[in-house]
Amino acid sequence: MRIRRSRWQSWLAILLGFGLTWTLHACQAAPVPPVGVTPTATPVVQAAVPPQPKPLPPATQAIVKRAGAKGLFQPERGDVRLIAISDLNSAYGSVDYEPEVATGIQLLPFWQPDLVLCSGDMIAGQDPTLPDVRFQEMWAAFDRVVAAPLRQAKVPFGFTVGNHDASSALGAQGQFLFQRERDATAAYWQNPAHNPGLTLLDQTHYPFYYTFQFQDIFVLVWDASSNTIPADQLAWVEQTLASPAAQAAKLRLVMGHLPLYAVSSRRNNFGDILNNADQLRALLEKYNVHTYISGHHHAYYPGHLGNLQLLHVGILGSGPRYYIGSDLPPRKSLTVIDVKFDNPALTTYTTYDLQTLQVVQPDTLPRAIAGVNGTILRRDVKG
Repeated sequence: MRIRRSRWQSWLAILLGFGLTWTLHACQAAPVPPVGVTPTATPVVQAAVPPQPKPLPPATQAIVKRAGAKGLFQPERGDVRLIAISDLNSAYGSVDYEPEVATGIQLLPFWQPDLVLCSGDMIAGQDPTLPDVRFQEMWAAFDRVVAAPLRQAKVPFGFTVGNHDASSALGAQGQFLFQRERDATAAYWQNPAHNPGLTLLDQTHYPFYYTFQFQDIFVLVWDASSNTIPADQLAWVEQTLASPAAQAAKLRLVMGHLPLYAVSSRRNNFGDILNNADQLRALLEKYNVHTYISGHHHAYYPGHLGNLQLLHVGILGSGPRYYIGSDLPPRKSLTVIDVKFDNPALTTYTTYDLQTLQVVQPDTLPRAIAGVNGTILRRDVKG
């Protein structure tokens, strides 16, 4: 019995020693977490799934297919994407819009803009024979075709009034010749149901002149619905552009209907451009405005003079025009503006002919345009 007990004790000692050795090894292989830290399971890493683009509405898909086998060109997106449109109206008093207006609005889901800018002539007023009710009908048509789709898509809409919306032309006694149009315009835009979705800064004289901020972009809208901007409004412009809000922005834009310099042949006169254009340009340059955006001449032209960029937005409505001194065929167009804050140029343009759905190549446009009050150069041409 002693021999058996001795052997049993020996085997037990061997087993105990083996167990202790295995325990010590396991402790060294799996270190104990610090006090107060709860051990967690090793996470399972899964590959990131890129967000899927929203399917385009059927009407948008149909337009994209019309652009050709390769579809509609999609530019590289910037930090902020704007779309500039202008001159939407048809004949005096019309409540109908040209097909290109609907095409431009229906294509917005393709470009997915952050903000749409319109440089005027949203309706077809400036006719003293029209009854008051017609102005309400025209604004209702604009709302149905343009503004309501933008509100539904939650795309903010920045605008300036044109001569067909609310002309600021004055009569001999200093009165507005088109006061009825201005009243109708104010009634439409000051209706909360027609909120354009802007972050308004100074809205004292809204919708005729005002300011708004969009991300790092400061936009000043002045009333260029006739060829004269009054002195008191220009004093407001200078005070506003000098303000901390304007100067802190990464990009400053000014928008009005009439341009500073002429680009189209049948608008090459002093009634269709702003008076004192050189002085106005100097004012904008003084406060480092990057671009003046205008319409009225029914011709797209990306120009510059001095230190100011000049975007003449093309027409979507009726009446596209020839360039001064050029036989290039008129076109209807809109411009996609991609703002790139780290790019020295700050903005890049992609402009589409809304009838052919092709991109307008800048080098096909006149290198310079000499109008009645000065010569401007194409944006890519150094002066």
